[in-house]
Amino acid sequence: MERGREDASLTLRGLQNRSHEKIKLRKRKSTLYFSTQEKNARRRGDLLGENIHLVLFTIALRILNCFLVQTSFVPDEYWQSLEVAHHMVFNYGYLTWEWTERLRSYTYPLIFASIYKILHLLGKDSVQLLIWIPRLAQALLSAVADVRLYSLMKQLENQEVARWVFFCQLCSWFTWYCCTRTLTNTMETVLTIIALFYYPLEGSKSMNSVKYSSLVALAFIIRPTAVIPWTPLLFRHFCQEPRKLDLILHHFLPVGFATLSLSLMIDRIFFGQWTLVQFNFLKFNVLQNLGTFYGSHPWHWYFSQGFPVILGTHLPFFIHGCYLAPKRHRILLVTVLWTLLVYSMLSHKEFRFIYPVLPFCMVFCGYSLTHLKTWKKPALSFLFLSNLFLALYTGLVHQRGTLDVMSHIQKVCYNNPNKSSASIFIMMPCHSTPYYSHVHCPLPMRFLQCPPDLTGKSQYLDEADVFYLNPLNWLHREFHDDASLPTHLITFSILEEEISAFLISSNYNRTAVFFHTHLPEGRIGSHVYVYERKLKGKFNTKMNSELSEIN
Repeated sequence: MERGREDASLTLRGLQNRSHEKIKLRKRKSTLYFSTQEKNARRRGDLLGENIHLVLFTIALRILNCFLVQTSFVPDEYWQSLEVAHHMVFNYGYLTWEWTERLRSYTYPLIFASIYKILHLLGKDSVQLLIWIPRLAQALLSAVADVRLYSLMKQLENQEVARWVFFCQLCSWFTWYCCTRTLTNTMETVLTIIALFYYPLEGSKSMNSVKYSSLVALAFIIRPTAVIPWTPLLFRHFCQEPRKLDLILHHFLPVGFATLSLSLMIDRIFFGQWTLVQFNFLKFNVLQNLGTFYGSHPWHWYFSQGFPVILGTHLPFFIHGCYLAPKRHRILLVTVLWTLLVYSMLSHKEFRFIYPVLPFCMVFCGYSLTHLKTWKKPALSFLFLSNLFLALYTGLVHQRGTLDVMSHIQKVCYNNPNKSSASIFIMMPCHSTPYYSHVHCPLPMRFLQCPPDLTGKSQYLDEADVFYLNPLNWLHREFHDDASLPTHLITFSILEEEISAFLISSNYNRTAVFFHTHLPEGRIGSHVYVYERKLKGKFNTKMNSELSEIN
């Protein structure tokens, strides 16, 4: 018994001695054990939910992207956004027939009109800022969409897959070519990517029905065709949602009502009457199919030309990735195919129409690169260099003359001591150049009109068509005396030989040449020519009357 008591006392002393020693506890790395201050400290290095360095790199790249795209793509880039915004703020500019027929919503131009108004109030509304600030804003939005695509793939798969999807997205030549342009298709693509981040895909940790449906509704208001790629996605969500009635009554209907009401109010303010432009847009382009006035293509065009062109050298990686991607991402492939099929039913086709599904394709390209082992480095080099060449050529060389000539028009306005006597006539296929949004000066200007026939007349020809049937006769008939002649003519080089007699008789000299592109035939030449009259006539009364109508 005494022996046991001694052992017990020794043990007790040992424990007492140890109690005075510092015992190191194991640190837990799980975020569950972090204090609020520690969590906040970790988040300080984040932006948009990602590492701040990644976000800043993406923003810097898209800003560089913006300044390295100095070419023209399609007229809508200016005439359906910046030109409208200029008219909204400065009360002069040209509104195309789509606005008189109320086919377009003021929601998208309102974004740029807000920027213009701020610049005007600050006294900084110089023409260069009016041109570049909207494009920089679009570049920032595209950068946000790129980061969201990376974040989504990191949630759905892992960082490696996300890295290669991100790489494919950033080096896509068509994305580089379009993502900083002020096109409704660009905004539709941005909203689609961000909405997909909140869409309930399997494995997503950021799903939110209200957020993604709000972004889809906004995309629909800006461009009604946004409903096409989202139809299979919305249908899938509805089928998989156990509380279907709750989804419709508490999510889709309130969001749809709020966004549509906003659109109606904005258009009521600027049109002066209640207008449902989304219905008018779909009626014109889908039900009546009047878009064929601007060209038509065979049904297979998107599969044989459109889709392969915008994918470019990503195409073999996309096909390879379709076989490797897990079945849970099959909905993305279905969305791509559905979009191509629906657009194939419409006669009028353009590359930019299917731009919103291009990021979906980058997901499959990323899977392909992830599974490449032996050939990964050559594949990466091939993708980067081939897309770099296309991006630089289309961004800096192809079709830049119609933008460069606007700087010459600016000089005519701002450097001419007799501004009131100067006038411009653009003899090109209609809407080839920007307009007052790129001049920011109430200079009398005129271009060849080309509205479609909305009355059902047979053998309808617009002003541009009539002009190109016989340009020389048209010019002599239109400008029958010196007083009606404009001081400057702008045209493509291909027209010079045909109208040379008029240029000589009216004392026009070529004063500027701008490189455009090389095309073997058609109405577009390899250069843009500017002609100026030696003896300036009286003020062009016809152009002056048109300018008063604009104001």
